[in-house]
Amino acid sequence: MAEGGSGSPKRTVTPYDEAMDALSSLITKRSRADKSNKGDRFDLLFDYLKMLNLDQAISEMKIIHVAGTKGKGSTCTFTESILRNCGFHTGLFTSPHLIDVRERFRLDGEDICEEKFLAYFWWCYDRLKEKTTEDIPMPTYFRFLALLAFKIFAAEQVDVAILEVGLGGTFDATNVVQTPVVCGISSLGYDHMEILGNTLGEIAGEKAGIFKHGVPAFTVPQPDEAMCVLEEKASKRDVPLQVAQPLDSNLLNGLKLGLEGEHQYVNAGLAIALSFKWLQRTGHLEISYLEQTSSLPEQFIKGLTTACLQGRAQIVPDRYINTESNGLVFYLDGAHSPESMEVCARWFSLTIKDDNEQNTLNCPSQNNYQSMHECVDKYHDRRSGKNFMQVSTSRRRYLCPMYQCITRLDLMRYPQQILTLICCGNSLCKDYGKTLFRVIKEGRPMIQMLFLKKLKMIQDLVLGLVQTVQSFLLYLWLLNGLGTASIRIDLLAFRSLLLAHYILWVMC
Repeated sequence: MAEGGSGSPKRTVTPYDEAMDALSSLITKRSRADKSNKGDRFDLLFDYLKMLNLDQAISEMKIIHVAGTKGKGSTCTFTESILRNCGFHTGLFTSPHLIDVRERFRLDGEDICEEKFLAYFWWCYDRLKEKTTEDIPMPTYFRFLALLAFKIFAAEQVDVAILEVGLGGTFDATNVVQTPVVCGISSLGYDHMEILGNTLGEIAGEKAGIFKHGVPAFTVPQPDEAMCVLEEKASKRDVPLQVAQPLDSNLLNGLKLGLEGEHQYVNAGLAIALSFKWLQRTGHLEISYLEQTSSLPEQFIKGLTTACLQGRAQIVPDRYINTESNGLVFYLDGAHSPESMEVCARWFSLTIKDDNEQNTLNCPSQNNYQSMHECVDKYHDRRSGKNFMQVSTSRRRYLCPMYQCITRLDLMRYPQQILTLICCGNSLCKDYGKTLFRVIKEGRPMIQMLFLKKLKMIQDLVLGLVQTVQSFLLYLWLLNGLGTASIRIDLLAFRSLLLAHYILWVMC
């Protein structure tokens, strides 16, 4: 650490810091890419490939391409682990990263080393900087990373490249691939709706954009609306689309998946299908996927049970303060949609229950309003007047010895009002729902016209707010170990609540 002119320490800029600064300069605001703006100039990607002399290399690469809303990263990780354990030199490109951008690029199951990353980074960046113009500007952040992944995998001569779509499918940077070996679509749900569309059908249509003519594809069981669109898109492109069933846990010979959570058996089933089809189409396997119903190859079992991906139902004990009796344990997951939050909360509840049955938080039902207040009052230090979560961990253990699953989580903050809101949410929302009905029914014609005129805008606004509220509340449940069974939030009730707030605000 060097000293600056004023005597204060000056941070030493490393070559890696310089690369990160250059990468950050490519960040732009995301916009919806569709036919009206030519996919946000999706065709530029082919120009970039030519500038980097990668067009031929990509056409020869044996690629597995995976899109989806939930589970596509886990599916890619399972697939990479399976094929690596089959003896192949693997490359894996996923997003986003948690700490270091190098996490996005894995070679044989390991993050690319800093030395190689810098060499490939500046090779791509300098050439693009030299050859781009006003008509063909520098690629944006994710597009550059996708191009960098292609360069890394081509230079490292991987046997198989597994690519996770960043966002959507049709106009995603990874969709510059024209001849993948096999494609996959993981579970679909509502996410990035401002970019992908407001219905499952629209979202499924964007994801199905990775289908290529005649290239086989697999998906998992989907809602009817999404499945119909996937089948329609597959039919138009002559894509043989099959549904991969969730993995039967009995096929693991008593072992557990490397990634925690019941939902991972769905992703594992898709990964098995993709791996079998890749082996078959590349001439390494004569037996087909559908014939594997009673057993799995040893390499597949090892790949599934040793797969690792940070931030997916990950349990991390604190190694510095753990003791034999008690310790701080972090339960980590990157869930960020309502569906994912429900799955995450279910995983956390089951994990806590299995870990220590007697430590599961016993929260009263929402019908017992007085009992809930008593439960909340227990979590406040009456001696100091502080919120229970503002006192030290040791003090919490003393105050609440039976609830170890709470005392282990240092980052929890829940004021009494939050739990009260959750308990009384339904009755509160019903009152606002009645107010909303009265406003619409008895309001002046001008108010009614204003409501009808702005209804579409309100619906879009409310949908985003509802998802935010639901995710936030589910996050609180997750942190506090309440589980999804003890409290239920009514989506329609919250929609009525937020609509009523908006309309009353307009009237005032």
